[in-house]
Amino acid sequence: MSEATFFGADAVIKVLESEQVDVIFGFPGAAVIPIYDRLYHAEAEGRIHHVLTRHEQGAVHAADGYARATGKVGVCIATSGPGAMNLITGIATAYMDSVPLVALTGQVRTGIIGKDAFQEADTFGVTMPITKHNYLVKDAGRLAEVLREAFYIARTGRPGPVLVDIPVDLTNTPCEWHEDGHKQIPGYNPPGKGDPEALRQAAELISKAERPVLYVGGGVIASGASDLVRQLAEKASLYTVHTLMAKGAFPEDHELSMGMPGMHGTAYATHAMHHAGLIISVGARFDDRVTGDPSKFAPEAEVIHIDIDPAEINKVRRARVGIVGDAREVLEELLPLVKPRRPGEWEAHLKEWRADHPLSYNADPEDGVSPQYVIEQLWEATKGEAVVCTEVGQHQMWAAQYYRCRYPRQFISSGGLGTMGYGFPAAIGAQIGCPDRTVVDIAGDGSIQMCIQELATAVIQKLPVKIVILNNGYLGMVRQWQDLFYGKRYSGVDLSGNPDFVKLAEAYSAAGFLVTDKAQVRPTLDKAMQITDRPCLIDVHTPPEENVFPMIPAGKTFEDMMETAPVGV
Repeated sequence: MSEATFFGADAVIKVLESEQVDVIFGFPGAAVIPIYDRLYHAEAEGRIHHVLTRHEQGAVHAADGYARATGKVGVCIATSGPGAMNLITGIATAYMDSVPLVALTGQVRTGIIGKDAFQEADTFGVTMPITKHNYLVKDAGRLAEVLREAFYIARTGRPGPVLVDIPVDLTNTPCEWHEDGHKQIPGYNPPGKGDPEALRQAAELISKAERPVLYVGGGVIASGASDLVRQLAEKASLYTVHTLMAKGAFPEDHELSMGMPGMHGTAYATHAMHHAGLIISVGARFDDRVTGDPSKFAPEAEVIHIDIDPAEINKVRRARVGIVGDAREVLEELLPLVKPRRPGEWEAHLKEWRADHPLSYNADPEDGVSPQYVIEQLWEATKGEAVVCTEVGQHQMWAAQYYRCRYPRQFISSGGLGTMGYGFPAAIGAQIGCPDRTVVDIAGDGSIQMCIQELATAVIQKLPVKIVILNNGYLGMVRQWQDLFYGKRYSGVDLSGNPDFVKLAEAYSAAGFLVTDKAQVRPTLDKAMQITDRPCLIDVHTPPEENVFPMIPAGKTFEDMMETAPVGV
């Protein structure tokens, strides 16, 4: 075979380049060595940067964070069997939050698939329910076509992860290269504009509404519709609430912003949703963290539901008007049809609720530093401009409550799957995608330890990610539930044995700071912001039994909301 022969592995790299992939996160193994061999040349020539993570889960979360921060398709790669299986949590995370991702996995040779070969797993079968689409390629001649389809599917319509499983022998097989773009995919027709009659009905309902609330979801960010949402809110005087996934889709310091409703949302946003007469939902899916008991959620409200996925319309809450389409294209059509509304009695009530039910906390606890205070200081130290990633737990909810976002793609968190260990590798991806932004991972002492080995990745890549650990010595959210609903029987949540996080950071050649006193918070944050050549970890000791309020217990209703700790707790 001549040196000029084109192989399957060459097709993989060539498609990545044609899809304008400039970074790929991965961990090699035997079944992807031919692809890595071509990556060697692509990286040496500055065409694709490969980021070697310390675990495949770190790779997929980093690709996910890169995608959320930039709006591009994130790409990760792992070998067959255990490598592919270590991507599963990250793929499911991206699927639940509709993140455009292409995962490349190696597979054993085609001739031994299904024979329990070394490092063989049914990656195609395992990932079928957690991907938007997946492929097991069996013909080297189709590799390029399949990969092009994968990128197209991942980024169009409702975005999502697509997996391409590639047997190793195909990457070593000679094949022809065709410059063709992707072909039309039968049966795949992403929606665009909404139905004209439904748009007319929606505009009429909005224009005449007496108690409207605009409910914004992550689909607004995915479609780039934030500016249009703001125009709609201002034109029709619509007070606006957002889901966790939509933080930043509507500026939280805007007069019409009511924050996040639901389980740990603001009390006034939850009041607004419960008493609404009309909910205009754009790119949101009525998640159970927002609705609680769906049968008692917003009992008097009619619903206009705008979503790109027809399966979401009427799935949880029946819509008076359902509009299937891309949020941006739908709003472009809807806006001219909506007549300006004048604020009235309803808007006065919303202002009263916001004034009467503010977020509050004990700023001077006896044992540690208030986590809410830390986040407020972080907001000030970063002037509210940072890209904030979170792990999952109490700190995630405090970050959602106290770090007010102004821009889309500013808040990156695992909302649907609730994946502990997500935030730090996602922050690595976000920092690579946004090298000029300050990127912060707000973490708990439990969740940070799930992917803390990625400190090595961040150090090698010279990434100035800030990691703020709100360290209470517990798996805090589980402890909170045991505190409130299980008689304080703290089972399996004590994190005694935590490492010295500062020394651990320093062991990886990152910077580390310890904060045990309120007076240390702001100076330490300011000092951390000056570090630009390596990650910086700040270990903040917080009260062991601080809880997140407001809280609506899972499956309960507006009437069950606890704005503060119940008496006796």
